Amino acid sequence: MRVMVLIKATQDSEAGVLPSKQILTEMMQYNQELVKAGILLAGEGLHPSSRGARVRFSGGKTTVIDGPFTETKELIAGFWLWQVKSMDEAIAWVKRCPNPEGVEAEIEIRPVFEAEDFGAEFTPELREQEARLRAQAAAKQ
Repeated sequence: MRVMVLIKATQDSEAGVLPSKQILTEMMQYNQELVKAGILLAGEGLHPSSRGARVRFSGGKTTVIDGPFTETKELIAGFWLWQVKSMDEAIAWVKRCPNPEGVEAEIEIRPVFEAEDFGAEFTPELREQEARLRAQAAAKQ
């Protein structure tokens, strides 16, 4: 199963405070463990919301809202995409995540939808179309 591991923003990450050498070193070691275990598919940190935008859809209208966004607890500072055997395995790995400065932090784990999750509505034609799109996207990387 694939899971998206979402690292919640903090006041520091939203203020653009970059991680210390210690944090970077410990996270690099952690990422190396994820690679050795064969579960890391992708992972990146995100710039603060002040550099982002939201697009709101409402009643047939779209509105662009420039950052920063106010509610830090609802913002994402980074992510990993992992291939794991179970949610329990993902939780065990997140529990090992370094927090060298001991700050209050929250990490969310969410399963990624797989084709099988959509049932009969995801027809063979749609599955074939998705496979073509994934192949096209991979070829561009």
